[in-house]
Amino acid sequence: MLAQTHIDTVKATIPVLASAGTAITEHFYKRMFTHNPELKDVFNMSHQATGRQPAALFDAIAAYATHIDNLDVLTGAVMRIAHKHTSFNIKADQYAIVGHHLIETLRELLGDAFTPEIEEAWGAAYQQLADIFIQVEGDLYKANAAKDGGWEEFRTFRVAQKQLESELVTSFVLEPVDQQPVMDYVPGQYLGLKVHPSDHEFDEIRQYSLSTAPNGKNYRISVKRELNDTKNGVVSNYLHDSVEVGDEVALMPPAGDFHYQERERPVVLISAGVGLTPMNAILDTLVQQGTNNPVFYLHACRTPSQHSFGEHVASLAERINLTHYTWFEHQAPENEDHSLAGQMQLAQIAEILPVNDGDFYLCGPVGFMMFAKAQLLSLGVSEDRIHYEVFGPHQSF
Repeated sequence: MLAQTHIDTVKATIPVLASAGTAITEHFYKRMFTHNPELKDVFNMSHQATGRQPAALFDAIAAYATHIDNLDVLTGAVMRIAHKHTSFNIKADQYAIVGHHLIETLRELLGDAFTPEIEEAWGAAYQQLADIFIQVEGDLYKANAAKDGGWEEFRTFRVAQKQLESELVTSFVLEPVDQQPVMDYVPGQYLGLKVHPSDHEFDEIRQYSLSTAPNGKNYRISVKRELNDTKNGVVSNYLHDSVEVGDEVALMPPAGDFHYQERERPVVLISAGVGLTPMNAILDTLVQQGTNNPVFYLHACRTPSQHSFGEHVASLAERINLTHYTWFEHQAPENEDHSLAGQMQLAQIAEILPVNDGDFYLCGPVGFMMFAKAQLLSLGVSEDRIHYEVFGPHQSF
């Protein structure tokens, strides 16, 4: 437990942090990567280039300082971040490196304002937070290793199939080189995948949602090509252009706290773009379980050529009580019962949605999910039945 003097001192520095803004975290990352360049093989350097990671870290530091005397408020955020850390194979000793550079960053930027009392308080506060993450992540690593087909550290997988799903999305079926079983996962979770793109200086680790039900033998991810995006598209374009059947990648075990929550309720799966990948995993799992509950699969897509898994979803309507609609922003097919034109407007089908008792799952760009969530709330869906996933540095809405 932190001393009350530490808590009071940390809280007193919040205005100083706010005035400095992301300059603190930008300086921190620059400093850390200069002194410990080996960490560039762990951190997503694309998020560094776009500024998303420094902004996310600043928000996290500010939230921690604000709630340092009531950490229960941050339990959900801690679990979400811990799952993400395990997909990067973050280790306990790396927290000491991060802590050192955080303190030195504050010293260098705050100058005389960084008193010995502030240094002691922030050192103690950081150690408390590091200990929490080390414990939670250690438990996750141990749990994964103990499962049937589980493992620790990165495990080598081979591309067994590469399947074009639409104009922009390609699926990769990945099977373990050691030919041993692989652990099951909860639909909605993701894999941490490590590759070393050609002509690229560092290893790159990305998270991709599993896109079908677990089978104990292999995994499938479905990756969107990031066109005209040299910063965010390093790995996706490498996978599309250079990784072929027989090539090897490294995987961490499935992770993620966003997943299907099995309950005797109707299920509504709402997605846009490649956000359909975890929804497809949930849908396939519901079919595998032979659910009797009504299921709604609602998807927003730019054009028919970018529509992934359309035929697959339609075929499942013969096996479960499934209602499916796709909104096409451009070039919507005419006279098709399950196609609608324009942006997703849930009011168009409100009379059939289980607004009073259904669980609603959202995945897609943040702007889309904000748009969809606002519609659900206006229809009377309670917020505790709306579940969502955000990739990259986490954002709430």
